[in-house]
Amino acid sequence: MKKIIPGLLLTLGIAYISRFLSNLFPVHVIGAGVIALFMGMILNPWVSQREGLYPGITFTGKKVLRFAIILMGISLSFHQVLKVGSFSLIVMVFTLFAAFFGGYLLGKLLGLDWKLSGLISSGTGICGGSAIAAVAPVIGAKDQFIAYAISATFIFDVFMVVLFPLMGEAMNLSDLGFGLWTGTAINDTSSVVAAGYSYSEAAGDFAVIVKLTRTLAIIPVVLIFSMIAKKHSTGKTSPHILEIFPWFILGFLAMVGLNSTGWIPASLSGSLSTLGRFFMIMALGAIGLRTNFKELSRSGIKPLIHGISISTLVVVVSLVVQYFLGSL
Repeated sequence: MKKIIPGLLLTLGIAYISRFLSNLFPVHVIGAGVIALFMGMILNPWVSQREGLYPGITFTGKKVLRFAIILMGISLSFHQVLKVGSFSLIVMVFTLFAAFFGGYLLGKLLGLDWKLSGLISSGTGICGGSAIAAVAPVIGAKDQFIAYAISATFIFDVFMVVLFPLMGEAMNLSDLGFGLWTGTAINDTSSVVAAGYSYSEAAGDFAVIVKLTRTLAIIPVVLIFSMIAKKHSTGKTSPHILEIFPWFILGFLAMVGLNSTGWIPASLSGSLSTLGRFFMIMALGAIGLRTNFKELSRSGIKPLIHGISISTLVVVVSLVVQYFLGSL
């Protein structure tokens, strides 16, 4: 514990400062997790000269990260899937397919490492930094890959928070159509909230429900990536489930199940969800502290092209599917 405390306190401080800075922005356009990641990267040269901080930073980036993912489940429920309805589930199937299949093909075309390509697709298809953080440990992704994937999705979200309401007005979208479009096409939850409620109260409510339901895709995606990672490391075409199962996802699923029963008071659920989000900010700060900006820059512009291209594809697919379903 003595070895862990210094680095743990550093990530705790970064998380508090990041949350404070995030609150300075109108409707949290920039999430605290992204600020913590960048702050950690800025401090990396200083941290790299102080080995005593590394045990706590590593603990936060691995153990606290998994605990944060588990607590994320308390804000979700299977009832949300029923609330959202058939339209949104159909749209989500198509956007997830576009993110992962399109991301795979574009990653091959650009010559990207499959782990980096997979992280960008996960962030784009599911829920930004949270999905990237959930997939990263099961595929053994480098901290540089995590940082680049989050950066790529973040840059796209910043533009979409401004452009989505303008495009929605130009296309005269209904509150339902805009909420569904925003909830399935924008990555980070804070960005979905910012774009959705700037259009209308009803559109914001619907966008948040769709976005939270989309987060449940973390479960099958993490399992699939576990199998892919094991195949790459061992060459086995069908590894044993016990070899590849990410056990922390059971905790996530258990939390979703508990919240679905309705037995957990809303106040407790809200507190645990807030705690989980704070732990995630700490973990992203730790990842930033272990990320060398010079090494990150060597990846060049290709990952950024990948992220923006796949995010744009998801935006278009979501709109086209809704058009054919008649939900706009």
